[in-house]
Amino acid sequence: MKKITLLMFGLIQTFAYCQTQDLASLASGKNIGMNALFDTKDNLYGYVSIYSYGNTDKKTQKFEYVILDKNLNPVANKEFEAGPLVSNYFGYVDFKGQIILRPSDFHYLQAFAKDAAAPVSMVIDPKTNTVKPKVYYDYQEDGTFKEITQPKTFKEERKENRAEKKEKGYNYVSAVGEIKEGGYLAVEYNDYGKYVNKNSLIKFDDNKKELWRYSYNTIGDKKVFSDLTILEKDENRLYGILRKVNDDDKTFSLLVIDMKTGKELSNKPLTGLSPETIYNIDVLNSGGGRIDNDKTFDDKVVYLGRNYEKGDKGFARLMLDKSSYNVDLKTLSYKPDLSNHIPKLSADGGVENGYYLQTKDVYFMSDGSVGILSEKFKPAGQYNAPKTTDLVYINTDKNFKVKDVQVFEKEKSKWVNSDYLFSQYLNEGKDVVFFFRDYQKDQVTKEKKWNLFINTIIDGKFKQEVVPISEKDNYSVTPYVAKEGYILLREYNEKEKFNKVRLERLNY
Repeated sequence: MKKITLLMFGLIQTFAYCQTQDLASLASGKNIGMNALFDTKDNLYGYVSIYSYGNTDKKTQKFEYVILDKNLNPVANKEFEAGPLVSNYFGYVDFKGQIILRPSDFHYLQAFAKDAAAPVSMVIDPKTNTVKPKVYYDYQEDGTFKEITQPKTFKEERKENRAEKKEKGYNYVSAVGEIKEGGYLAVEYNDYGKYVNKNSLIKFDDNKKELWRYSYNTIGDKKVFSDLTILEKDENRLYGILRKVNDDDKTFSLLVIDMKTGKELSNKPLTGLSPETIYNIDVLNSGGGRIDNDKTFDDKVVYLGRNYEKGDKGFARLMLDKSSYNVDLKTLSYKPDLSNHIPKLSADGGVENGYYLQTKDVYFMSDGSVGILSEKFKPAGQYNAPKTTDLVYINTDKNFKVKDVQVFEKEKSKWVNSDYLFSQYLNEGKDVVFFFRDYQKDQVTKEKKWNLFINTIIDGKFKQEVVPISEKDNYSVTPYVAKEGYILLREYNEKEKFNKVRLERLNY
């Protein structure tokens, strides 16, 4: 097995630039996944590749990680052990610069074992190339902290919850986490099953001493209650949407809390849109699940959600000025805002032949404008597979008005909905590039081949480049995110243990 001895990312520059890497040769275990790592400012940090060595006994299995830099140079690796439930990991970089390996796939049959417990994340320190299980904190109803290195089994948790509910009539629920602003932030409430109450948001210092407590929904029940959605926080303030419900009457306000004292700095009503639209402003789902629908700039936070106005579907945008606490709420409707740009578009997002627009990604530019990428999607029928066709890019200005719409025609795809690949911000968030691929017929040879479409929006202007993706019979090629100006191509064949990644320079 090839061993990697470099421990610190600061030494990467002393090594020669590497454009190609064979993942299969980096460790003797089976490569089970690789993903890009981004820092807290969405800059590409590198990659992490995960390898499995299988079970060492009935309760333990062995894995290995290999960290690669942006140029595909391997810079650190280490073997580690985990419980039987996890089958793969997804890596990300936290605010401390640590690399967190979060369990992403599971051996579900193991969850029914008598001693099964939730798997924990692993924490890599890139400076020392050490790895250890993540320590979690449990905040108790009596005000004490408890460190958790080994979670209770599912059976133990169910038993304790039933006993507590029987004794008190509710379950005390809390969640606590370390925050980049220093110290810890926790939420707590009493769960009665059909409703919750006695909610609190609690700030602690680095020594886990309580600094302040903000309480709400103190006597909530099924019909009268309140809840809080946190939008953003920094070292000075916490911003959230406070919803108050009294049966069918729902009101919303922007709540701003002083992060040092816990006192209210502002509690302005949010009006002008339906309760359903405001309540769902922080949720935006695609066909594959939830997508990132917010971005924070120096002085503002921008959110995009669904428009739930009566008979007026589309999108809603919330822009928060962090200094003045002003909130700008705007909507964009399929009709009439987009129907002039997209033929046969109905008020609910339907297009031709049973297809409708399904959001794939959202791009937030630093001037406040938003780009929305959708795909024409047709759900599965009783005898038909789900299908997708063209991609549709909606370009708005900083006032959330439609500037133009680009339709990217592509071949019909069935079952596998993976034509759209990924995106990257360019020029410090002013511009964006997004990638998709399509299996198209060559006009000369009449053979179908994969083409990669590189779409840039720079200074509000579109440009597209088409690059053929060579693909041999014995392996598949999948494009993946790389450093700015490049794309990573992964060539893969499981039977031949061929698993190579390479960087290709782009011309935009």
